[in-house]
Amino acid sequence: MQELLEVSRDGVETKRPPAGKQGMLKLQGAARETPDFAARSPSAVVCVATFRRPDMLRQTLDSLVAQTRVGDIAVIVVDNDANGRAGAAVADEVFSNGALSGLCVVEATPGHCSASNRALFEARARFPSASYILMIDDDEIADPLWVERMIAAVRKNNVDVVGGPVLPEFPGEAVATHRRHPIYWPAYDKSGPVRMIYGSGNFLIRRDALARLDNPQFDLRYNFLGGGDTDFFTRCQKAGLTSYWENDARIFETITPDRLETAWIVRRSLRIGAINYRLDRDKRQGALGTAWLAAKNAALLPVSAMRSLKLALRGEPLLVWAHPTMVAVGRLFAWAGIEPEQYRFKAP
Repeated sequence: MQELLEVSRDGVETKRPPAGKQGMLKLQGAARETPDFAARSPSAVVCVATFRRPDMLRQTLDSLVAQTRVGDIAVIVVDNDANGRAGAAVADEVFSNGALSGLCVVEATPGHCSASNRALFEARARFPSASYILMIDDDEIADPLWVERMIAAVRKNNVDVVGGPVLPEFPGEAVATHRRHPIYWPAYDKSGPVRMIYGSGNFLIRRDALARLDNPQFDLRYNFLGGGDTDFFTRCQKAGLTSYWENDARIFETITPDRLETAWIVRRSLRIGAINYRLDRDKRQGALGTAWLAAKNAALLPVSAMRSLKLALRGEPLLVWAHPTMVAVGRLFAWAGIEPEQYRFKAP
């Protein structure tokens, strides 16, 4: 599908033909560029969406400054806080001192998928020479060889998508419950071809592969629940894009004390179940789909309870062995229309 990209100095709007269930994506906010922006022809663009975490964003950008391929990359920062713009202030400072080349934009439409879509759009529209688009979250720190290893993996293995581990950096008060809980750890632990990857916190996609998707965007229906990245990579897999896991392309995530609280862990487990249900629901439509979903929901609760029992008998901490059951309960809640929306924030 051919795209019409209209870019202006004081704002950006794309008038694309309706794509799937999302339709037109409207992009808002002025872009501020580095002085050498127009002359840059990077081979890769790193996208960072941020929301009210300026100190963490600074660490993320510092880790990009330290990349071994820093002269061959551009960076796009999307601040999703149209009012405070604390992230934009940090990004502008880093760009203005010449440490990184790229631009910062403010995306006024709230939501994780809206910010990610803006980043993908800017990467393609502003840097036509870039063959690779990467993403990193604003609470993460990249290993100095991250970009180099991701690009080497996509070239060596001739694949379309590369994922890498996001490893937790726990604060001192973390205990065994946290260090052993699956919500903090990546899906894979060794390099090799995989069916698909699941998270956008550490991934690379080839520009030409992204163009092969009928809808090269994150689905806005996942804007506040989360899971838009899993849906995106599911569609990549269905479109025939190939994926590879590069276990040495490491990124480190800062686990803040609030993410160690029992309530936060339980909500995350419930949210995983809600995301799984929505992904299944999107794939199964009509009367037969409804019946299939009902059967799966009914079966998963006792199966998950057995998994929890096995973990408990192995001596795992309470929150660890309860996780499978909490995921199943979250799925049932979503079936009833109750979903935890992690990315819906109130204005300050």
